[in-house]
Amino acid sequence: MPQDCEASPFSNDGERPVCGICPSLRLPGGGFDVHERPSRDSAFDPETGNRFTSAGVPVCVHPERVGLPAAAYATEQRPLPWEVPPPVDPDEVVVWVRDALAVAPPDACGGVIDQAMSILRASDPAMDVTAVLRAALN
Repeated sequence: MPQDCEASPFSNDGERPVCGICPSLRLPGGGFDVHERPSRDSAFDPETGNRFTSAGVPVCVHPERVGLPAAAYATEQRPLPWEVPPPVDPDEVVVWVRDALAVAPPDACGGVIDQAMSILRASDPAMDVTAVLRAALN
């Protein structure tokens, strides 16, 4: 589920090269949408200097800068990539881990790895889970 809008801003760590007016500087992940590029679906408001959907949802138009894939997180109440439940199929876990860790904030990474390890261990108790995760992340 998207994070509570009372949470800290998504880009508060200074690590993301976002624009000075990016909604990620004032809203948590899930509190704004991310579009591939500026378009009519993310109209610019000259009064605020921000972009919004027709429903008034703030929009970031630089997914590569904010570090989130384009999606209607706030509009559709979509979970952030690391909040998506992991797949049950162990063969799909490696891709899920790689995708989730690519965008997850540092405080969410441990939970992603723990979930992956649990699924992999349950599928094959003799599996070298550490080796599988190392291969996935290299």
